Amino acid sequence: MFVIEDELHTEPQGQYPDCAAALEELHRRARIPWDKEPNMAPCVSWQTCGRKYELIHYDDKQSPWKEVSRIRVLEVSADGTKWADDFGIKAEPSDGKSLTDDSPR
Repeated sequence: MFVIEDELHTEPQGQYPDCAAALEELHRRARIPWDKEPNMAPCVSWQTCGRKYELIHYDDKQSPWKEVSRIRVLEVSADGTKWADDFGIKAEPSDGKSLTDDSPR
């Protein structure tokens, strides 16, 4: 079982049967503006905050679940989206343009 968690707010964001399903959800969230649900931070200072999504792998055959691994995957803020280096996906600012690409979208 895989769980997406917002590390900044210690807030679970959903359970997924496999890594592919969880990553699909994170790709969807990367396309959503930082100030819209589910990316809008739950804190009072949400305008200057954001989300830091981690992907946690649990062995759910045990009770309680045993954490197998935890990796930082995606950050979403007013500055844009930033994928962890391990994922090889370019960061994008909140206006949807690539930080490394000057072409219009």
